[in-house]
Amino acid sequence: DDETLRYLIGTGRDEELVDLVERYTKEQGLFRTDDTPDPLFADTLELDMSTVTPSLAGPKRPQDRIELRSMKSKWEKMLTAPVGAQGFGLEAEQLDAKAEVSYREQNFTLTHGNVVIAAITSCTNTSNPSVMIGAGLLAKKAVERGLDVKPWVKTSLAPGSQVVTKYLEASGLIPFLEALNFHVVGYGCTTCIGNSGPVPAPISEGIHSADLVATSVLSGNRNFEGRISPDVRANFLASPPLVVAYAIAGTVDIDLENEPLGYDPSGEPVYLREIWPTQAEIQQEIRRSLNPSLFKEQYGNVFTGNEQWNQVPVSGGELYDWNPESTYIQEPPFFKDMTLEVPPVKPIVGARVLAVMPDSTTTDHISPAGAIAPDSPAGRYLASKGVPRSEWNSYGSRRGNHEVMMRGTFANIRIKNQMLDGVEGGYTVYIPEMKQMAIWDAAERYMQDGTPLIVLAGKEYGTGSSRDWAAKGPWLQGV
Repeated sequence: DDETLRYLIGTGRDEELVDLVERYTKEQGLFRTDDTPDPLFADTLELDMSTVTPSLAGPKRPQDRIELRSMKSKWEKMLTAPVGAQGFGLEAEQLDAKAEVSYREQNFTLTHGNVVIAAITSCTNTSNPSVMIGAGLLAKKAVERGLDVKPWVKTSLAPGSQVVTKYLEASGLIPFLEALNFHVVGYGCTTCIGNSGPVPAPISEGIHSADLVATSVLSGNRNFEGRISPDVRANFLASPPLVVAYAIAGTVDIDLENEPLGYDPSGEPVYLREIWPTQAEIQQEIRRSLNPSLFKEQYGNVFTGNEQWNQVPVSGGELYDWNPESTYIQEPPFFKDMTLEVPPVKPIVGARVLAVMPDSTTTDHISPAGAIAPDSPAGRYLASKGVPRSEWNSYGSRRGNHEVMMRGTFANIRIKNQMLDGVEGGYTVYIPEMKQMAIWDAAERYMQDGTPLIVLAGKEYGTGSSRDWAAKGPWLQGV
């Protein structure tokens, strides 16, 4: 609790507020020190801190933790494991697949496991000074040893706050991050929600021509299938310092505890342990670079400091003036004809099955957040509205328009409807004609016929990100 008070002071909170928090918690018996008697709990859990090891999570779910020391062996097993949460189902003859690529006057070979996206991104841990300073210090040591990122890795740095940029600048670490191509791209949801932008065309073409299982390593919170990039099938969550390390390595098919991260200009191996910053180094830099004035400066004018935002025209009034031509915001249909009384549940009669989904069908499978494919129902809708392809943006950015979102429901490029044999993507069988088509196209025809629909699914259906559209989308498809 003392540490919490130090955090409040260090992040620019008003001293009177911090004093009130301290006095209130102490008066209420909530403040804990080493001399405080242990409370009586109904149940307890114990964690041996010596068992905590550096880890990643992936390749398709954030709950699938992998110890760093086991990453290489686990990766090699994933490639041939049956298709599922931790398998890609490759045959033995596919393991040696490779693609020769030329990009920015460099020639290189892509193989399974190459990291093509390395992103320091998140609304959470990129506001944590210890891991952000840690990433900067690791970058500094790497650059000083002559290391660089691999040419096929797309890198980005999206801090959770402008304060992060300020203290990285104050620490002198920004130039070292930029030397490894980790430039600040903005503040907000980026790679974690599929907003990393496209992988360079030559690299994307190489991945698809050789049918490679390319990877991303990001410090985000989520790595569900199809979320990060349509070119990447395996996504691993890691700390910001590990993101920098994997950008340098260029592959997840490496034992970072025992194999060199890279080689210095004289050909000497450089190991991760040699450039990993110590806790003492991190804390020393935090004390030197972080100042409460940084937070007060950035947040003092949070409502008026952005000139572009201030110039957005508003019509005023108590009710929003819906624009029927907008492809971003439309009046939702959920409240039209809504009665004060909840209508009784009616029996489902004569229904057809729209989809049969396997275990662990997440909200990202149901309502994807990433790129809108050109040949998808949502893509066709935007094209019909005259929106150029370059401005389609993503499903996540168009959540305010049900016309896009209901067409994008079950449109994840990695979804596997078990009504079809081995087909990947948002397709189903329109049962009256036994014809394969996009799930939205089938749902639209069923709704025109007045046919109710159901979805059959395995365990953990609907787990994952909090996504209201995972419920609203199917409802608008007649499910």
